[in-house]
Amino acid sequence: MSGQPGGGSVEHELYARIGETGFERLVAGFYRRVRTDDLLAPLYPPDDWEGAEQRLRDFLVGRFGGPPRYIEARGHPRLRMRHAGFPVDQTARDRWMALMEASLAEAELPIEETEFLRAFFAQVATFLINR
Repeated sequence: MSGQPGGGSVEHELYARIGETGFERLVAGFYRRVRTDDLLAPLYPPDDWEGAEQRLRDFLVGRFGGPPRYIEARGHPRLRMRHAGFPVDQTARDRWMALMEASLAEAELPIEETEFLRAFFAQVATFLINR
């Protein structure tokens, strides 16, 4: 698989290669870590962990070629707008990435897909810095 994060047909190849279960493992591992994280957990509504997990999973599935559930339910992602109310500084970005890195390792996705997702997440996490 080749290409840059967010580029062309790579999104569709990714879903076809790791499927729903790959995204489920990745996102479940991530939210298991976030729930106990002193920096990131307070940014999430304590009564909507399942909803937050589903939104990220649906976003990733749709972004990378799977069913467009996120867009059907919530419209365009508008990531910067949706995250504007949360204090995302370099420290929060780095912690988010550390938890996602651990989740990528735990999910045991194929190496090419892992590397592509790592680059995608790093790019998006940096883009969301707002403080």
